[in-house]
Amino acid sequence: MPGLGMLVIAGTVRVPPENLERFRPHMLAMLTASRAEDGCFEYSYAEDVAEPGLIRVFEAWRDQAALDAHFQTPHMAAWRAAWPSFGVSDRRLFAYEVAQQRPL
Repeated sequence: MPGLGMLVIAGTVRVPPENLERFRPHMLAMLTASRAEDGCFEYSYAEDVAEPGLIRVFEAWRDQAALDAHFQTPHMAAWRAAWPSFGVSDRRLFAYEVAQQRPL
């Protein structure tokens, strides 16, 4: 189980709904590569049920060092390079330092 110092990244990005199907393979490639990284506990995207094109992002990382390494990966560079051609915008991600985790 993740311990003290874990980081949760949560937020949203927008993709024009008409581009979403074409963008889906890029999202899947990013998920697959990120989930394989050392220190990645969770990495997921979900389209908002009420708002087409609003993608909810949720990530959990062991610590800041793991997140920093994630930002330096080739798949992160490819991911960001693909954004303009698919109209990705309005990135609103926030990092939360988690002191404790318990089931609800």
